[in-house]
Parts: sequence; C-alpha cells; structure tokens
Amino acid sequence: MDGDTLYSIGELARRTGLTVKAIRFYSDRGIVAPTDRSPAGYRLYDIDAVARLDLVRTLRELGVDLPTIRRVVEQDLSLPEVAATHAEALAVQIRVLRLRHAVLTAVAERGLTAEETDLMHKLARLSEDERRRLIEDFLDAAFGSLETDSALAGIRRSMTPDVPDSAEAEQVRAWVEWAELAADPDFRATMRRMTEDHAAEQAQGTTGPRRDLGAVVRDHAGSALAGGIAPRSRRAEPIVAALAAHHAHALGRPDDMELRRLLLARLGRMSDPRRNRYLQLLAVINGWPAPENLVPAVTWSIEAVRVRMER
Repeated sequence: MDGDTLYSIGELARRTGLTVKAIRFYSDRGIVAPTDRSPAGYRLYDIDAVARLDLVRTLRELGVDLPTIRRVVEQDLSLPEVAATHAEALAVQIRVLRLRHAVLTAVAERGLTAEETDLMHKLARLSEDERRRLIEDFLDAAFGSLETDSALAGIRRSMTPDVPDSAEAEQVRAWVEWAELAADPDFRATMRRMTEDHAAEQAQGTTGPRRDLGAVVRDHAGSALAGGIAPRSRRAEPIVAALAAHHAHALGRPDDMELRRLLLARLGRMSDPRRNRYLQLLAVINGWPAPENLVPAVTWSIEAVRVRMER
C-alpha cells in the first residue's frame, strides 16, 4: 500500500512534478526530510512527503519565503495565519505596482520630462495624511472664509477627491493630474474667483429660487447648440435675454451694459477648460459618472452676449 511504500528521490520527482534538484534542495534545508535511506545511502521518502512537497510548491508560487514554509510544515505556524499575513503583504505590493503602472503610463502618454516624471512619482506616493493636507490646502484656497453659506459648504464637499485605498491605475493617474492642477497658482486663483462669484450671487440676490448660472447655460445655450442655433442669429436673442435676466436677478441689479459686462466676465471664468478637467478627474477618482462638459455651451453664450454688446 502507498502508506508503506518508500520512494526514491527520482520517483518522488515524477509524482510531484518537481525536479530532483529542487527536492534535494528542500530536503537539505529540512523542509521535507527523508523518511529513511536505502542500503546504498540513497534518500527514501514516504507518501506524506508527496503532500508536503505539493504544499511547499503551492506556497512558493504564492511568494511565501522558505523559513515561513518550514514553520508551516513543522506546524509552528498555521496555514490561515500565513495566508492572512501574505495576503496583506500582497495588497501592499499590488498598490505599489498600481502606482508604478499609473506613473509609467502617464509618462508614456504625456511625454513627460525627467523632472515631471519625478514630481508625478512623488505625488503618487503621498501618504493618506499628505494627500489630505494637499486637498485641504487647495480647498481652503478656493473656498476659505466663504463657505459660511450652506450651499458653498456643500459645493466644497462635492469638489473633494477621495482616493480609495485600493485605487485602480486610472484613479491613481487621475489623482496625480488632479494634484498637479490643484497646485497651479493660476488655477487656484480662477477657482477662488468663481467661488466669490457664486458667493456674491447668493448674498446679493433677491429672494426665491437661486439656480446656478451653469444650469441656466446648460438648459438654454445647450439647447440652442443642439438645435443648431448660431450665437449671432436672431433666434439667439431670447436665450441671451434669459441669461442676462438670470444674472440680473442673482445680483439684484438691472439688466444694463454693466450687467452684461459682469455676465461676460463670469462666463469667461466658467469657460476655463481646466475647470471642466478638474470635474472629470474628480469623477474618476471618486468613481462618479462622468460630468457633462459645459464648455461648448458656455463658449456659445460668450459669443452670443459679446456680439450684442458690440452692436
């Protein structure tokens, strides 16, 4: 019977699929010791050696080191304990590999210089506390002292990236680009001005519903774009009037030339493509649906308002 049979190292190799050299290596280190020796001094192994070698091969393929494997075989450590420890270690390795993959992919796609690559690598490797400080620093620059209004406090929360611990490569790449964008002083100034625009509208507007200008642009100018209405055409007149009326209502002032200038400046800040990119990156990082791109509708609105101010 198999339980009483002893196998030579060659026979054991054939049963396990391991090489003679590998079995001799494990045997020399006491991981799978021989059961006996033949009269000629050759090593002999029992059926239990087959099971131990199968376990050893499995653990080695999973990346477990030899000292740990020996302790498992000798029952100093339980297999579940070893599995839990190595699963945790693998999770760390996977995160590191995702970071490296994200950085290398971005370098290849964006043609970065050595200095930009180094910066990207450092941004990708930021700790959770470092990421939080960077995020808060940007949001403070954009919203600080203004979010006493509940609506602005809500906007601040909606503009906050939340990088998951098990971020995918795409999320890591988005985070790195977000961090680069958030560190741009000119973009920070633009975002601050847009926040101040919103705060002014909320503070000075009359009572009643206060729709965001972006929503009005989307509804009116977006529909005009979809309908093929040119911004210089007569059909654009009521759309411009609606935009001006909304802004006049928001600021609590009459629709005159100065109001149109204010509206044009507000639309100009809204048309900054970096704002749209920020929202796209935020959606990727947070796992949200892709946002609607308002830039075409805002650009249409700018031309429609400007041409009527020039007449």
